[in-house]
Amino acid sequence: MTKIKLCGLSRPCEIEWANALRPDYIGFVFAPRSKRFVSPSRAAELKKLLAPAIKAVGVFVDESPERVAALLNEGVIDLAQLHGHEDESYIAALRKLTDRPIVQAFRVKSAEDATRAQGSSADLVLLDSGAGTGTAFDWGLISSVRRDYFLAGGLNCENVADAVCTLRPWGVDVSSGIETDGQKDKNKMAAFVAAVGKEDVQ
Repeated sequence: MTKIKLCGLSRPCEIEWANALRPDYIGFVFAPRSKRFVSPSRAAELKKLLAPAIKAVGVFVDESPERVAALLNEGVIDLAQLHGHEDESYIAALRKLTDRPIVQAFRVKSAEDATRAQGSSADLVLLDSGAGTGTAFDWGLISSVRRDYFLAGGLNCENVADAVCTLRPWGVDVSSGIETDGQKDKNKMAAFVAAVGKEDVQ
């Protein structure tokens, strides 16, 4: 079954919707420059509302390993997603501070980017077109990837079934594709989850 991550949640009602839909993961964005930014204290409040079966992923951009590890070890988040310029030495430093899973994001613009993702020491990788651009990349570039990965970038309820059918990714990640006017849309969230589930049973 394809894992589902609904990213960029920031309101109690969105947590309530997610609890009803039962995705595998939700995401809290800790990058201050993002319009979906939530503070650690806000994330902690939202995490208390989250169904225990759903894992919370913290999205970071060039944050210090100590701050990332603190949120992991305190249970505010269950996994860390690195979306900046973090490298292998950064991952090694973070592993000394926490044993929680690490997801490394890669912007796929060439076959070389896919090769780098294949070699990452992170527990999982996320393949994206950019930092929250909401556009898809050339899926042909990742045909050589032979490890579990989240597919992200430009996914929505109209195209995610095709993505799952074509690539069979380990998981799919969506943020802007389940929004209307910059806010999470309950109906789009439900349609996205349903589209993935329908393709999984084909």
